[in-house]
Amino acid sequence: MEWRPSPMKFSIGVRVVLANVIGCAGGLMAAETGPARPKQDAKGNPIRYAATGHASNYDEAKVGSFVLPDPLVLQNGKPVKDVATWNTVRRPELIAVYEREIFGAVPARAPKVRADVVATEVGALGGKAVRKHLVLRFGEGERAVGLNVSLYVPTRAAKPAPVVLQLLFSNPPGIPQLAKKPFDDAVPAEDIVGRGYAYAAFRYTEAQDDNAKTHEGGVQALAYAPGQTRPAAGEWGTIATWAWITSRVLDALATEATVDAKRVALVGHSRLGKTALWVGARDPRIALVFASCSGEMGASLARRDFGESVDDVAANFPWWLVSTFPKYAGRWNDLPVDSHTLIALNAPRPVFVTGGSEDLWADPHGQFLALVGAGPVYRLLGKKDVGATVLPALDAPLISGSLGFLYHTGKHTITEADWKAFFEFTGRHFE
Repeated sequence: MEWRPSPMKFSIGVRVVLANVIGCAGGLMAAETGPARPKQDAKGNPIRYAATGHASNYDEAKVGSFVLPDPLVLQNGKPVKDVATWNTVRRPELIAVYEREIFGAVPARAPKVRADVVATEVGALGGKAVRKHLVLRFGEGERAVGLNVSLYVPTRAAKPAPVVLQLLFSNPPGIPQLAKKPFDDAVPAEDIVGRGYAYAAFRYTEAQDDNAKTHEGGVQALAYAPGQTRPAAGEWGTIATWAWITSRVLDALATEATVDAKRVALVGHSRLGKTALWVGARDPRIALVFASCSGEMGASLARRDFGESVDDVAANFPWWLVSTFPKYAGRWNDLPVDSHTLIALNAPRPVFVTGGSEDLWADPHGQFLALVGAGPVYRLLGKKDVGATVLPALDAPLISGSLGFLYHTGKHTITEADWKAFFEFTGRHFE
């Protein structure tokens, strides 16, 4: 299916009309009462029913109009006209909003971390790489939490190599796999190393789990005060926890003389794409972010109410975000930010976003529009935006600027085409 939407108006701080899009999924099936309610629409897209009564929408005509918060307007209503005001006033304002309203802040009691190289393998990946097995230990004693990290460095690297750091659902190459994996990860380690990059990866749940009881252990529990049993009001949800863990992995990589820690491209898919965007927003050492199919509270616009919704996240994954986030269920237009501001917080560093033609749940159209919405910040900082305002044709990457996008043919996954475009995009910024 090739989706070629008709032209539409799109600007920050003004009303946006999203209608008459050609080739989108069929309209939402009418919800029935009782157990007979459909679980999918006519095209197989999942339908979920939130406690608020909200049902998943896949009809562009039902998106309607919305107004995006202007990232270049201060909380006092004054415009941001220069780089200094963005860096010293507006950006800190937005970080504070995200910590308070969306992801939560890192607690002052966050544990100390140490990293050790426990094994080195020369001639890994068919002789192309030297592999190091790093173990990060969070906290001390019996309660300490471990994290295994695999690092592959090209054998013939003449200078410190730029790094592709990937957040994985499964164990990274070289670490024994779990008996059961929630997803099949695309891990092109050999290809990455063959292109001259180092490759590092870890499993996201090893140091902090991902379920309704995640607060009972892991890194979060190490930060509790006496008598505390879950993150306090305003403290990190699991996305912010995974983001903090990622920054600690970056600390460890920065001690490796064979890698260029100033050129780290962070890759995350789905909920890990959400995480990658927040890591990039919080940690300026990340030089580039690749967020694949990141969906709601990632790169897709919450105000579009298309596919996965605020209500879905609040109902099904409340532990991902700050404990007060569910107040926005049914009130997504009250959010003080949206995904375009999350992307903008990565500026001026490059961001590459992908979405699939068969993954309307993650709303690839909304992800593209978020890139458009982040454009004014990138232009203010002297960088080129995504270069279009209308969703591009399938499999036609937009990678000439600092904001890149690929609308790939396929499902909720990182495709071979995504990786190809990512390497070209990254090469433009790392070479």
